[in-house]
Amino acid sequence: MLIFAASDKGGTGRSVTSANLAYHRALAGDDVCYLDFDFGSPTAAAVFDVGDARQATEDHGLHAYLIGEVSEPARIDVWAETEHQVLRFPPPGCGRLVLMPGDVSGGEFATSDDNLRRCVDLLMTLYYEFDLVVVDLSAGRSYAVDMVLEATAQPEMSEVTARWLVFHRWTRQHVAAAASLVFGKRGIVAGGVDRGHDEDALRAAIRFVRAAVPDPESPLWSQVSPTQSAWMRKTDGDLKQLASTHGIGYSQVLGSVPLEPVLQWREQLITDEDVLDSQIANQETWQALSRLAGRLTDDKYWEQA
Repeated sequence: MLIFAASDKGGTGRSVTSANLAYHRALAGDDVCYLDFDFGSPTAAAVFDVGDARQATEDHGLHAYLIGEVSEPARIDVWAETEHQVLRFPPPGCGRLVLMPGDVSGGEFATSDDNLRRCVDLLMTLYYEFDLVVVDLSAGRSYAVDMVLEATAQPEMSEVTARWLVFHRWTRQHVAAAASLVFGKRGIVAGGVDRGHDEDALRAAIRFVRAAVPDPESPLWSQVSPTQSAWMRKTDGDLKQLASTHGIGYSQVLGSVPLEPVLQWREQLITDEDVLDSQIANQETWQALSRLAGRLTDDKYWEQA
């Protein structure tokens, strides 16, 4: 299965959350490949903590492959190459976790026939090699988004299962922007239909992920004043109503990720050691990521609302 990770703008937690989802699926035994299609600002290598390996593969990343400078994009075995000590010793039964990095010196580029063909070939190859392929796209209606919309509309990919996650923070501006990215005049749905996608099928393949969501009931906010607590509850309710009005209400949401200091400040994979031993990360975040990872391929969460 292909999972395309998109967002209305930068800073939504798209890359770090989708990387954590890939990690959870690999822990569960799936063979997972993560593609960094954020051509303007590829950051996945930092999240997976494979800086040295990334440096060794510079100029052989996805950007270089798609524009024809190399015949094959670099692959990094995260378990073997990561500098994160916990990740170096994955538990028995794990699947493969492979990163295809972007190029630091790359950048956005318009889709041509040649790089479209390379994109299709790559996605088709990985689709049959891995259980799950996560593609982290540039923010907004980018060239990367246009390229994969074009690629997945090609006849040879008609039988490929592809799903979209659209990440947004839990604010008024981000809710509206995420809805516009998908349903706007120049959004993902319109862009897909222009390229030959069936509108109903494409809409059914899109779900939203709310990131950095404060829980007014959590211990983190237990010390706020009664006035602040009441305001938080009111604001949370207003946001739920706004999301529903914009067509991205509860039935269109695959899951939410709590506001988590580790994700906000370090943008890293959260391991069970972070939760149970050092206790720098919250159990609720680990559980939310685990649930979300499971729902990626659970058809009941993708039924037409």
